[in-house]
Amino acid sequence: MSSENLGADAIDIAIAQGIDFDGSPIPPAKLDLYTKVMALEAGRQRSGVSNTMRSRIVRIGAKHIPQAELDQMLIAADFAPLKDKEIAFYYSK
Repeated sequence: MSSENLGADAIDIAIAQGIDFDGSPIPPAKLDLYTKVMALEAGRQRSGVSNTMRSRIVRIGAKHIPQAELDQMLIAADFAPLKDKEIAFYYSK
């Protein structure tokens, strides 16, 4: 795995270049749809930085951290614990 493919910015850089990690071009229709949806997201009213931080922690953390451990980490950082709907969505497979 190349260091160019690591980290949160790697995807954004590849999208901006229009080239996938394997060197193939990203089809224009995919780039156009992505751009449209991201423009909608950019214009959305935010509920607060702390809420967004928690959402990102849960969404990304669930991929890497066991449920009970992530729940305790959230509580220790003074965030709300995992909600039933988050547990069902991210951990029920």
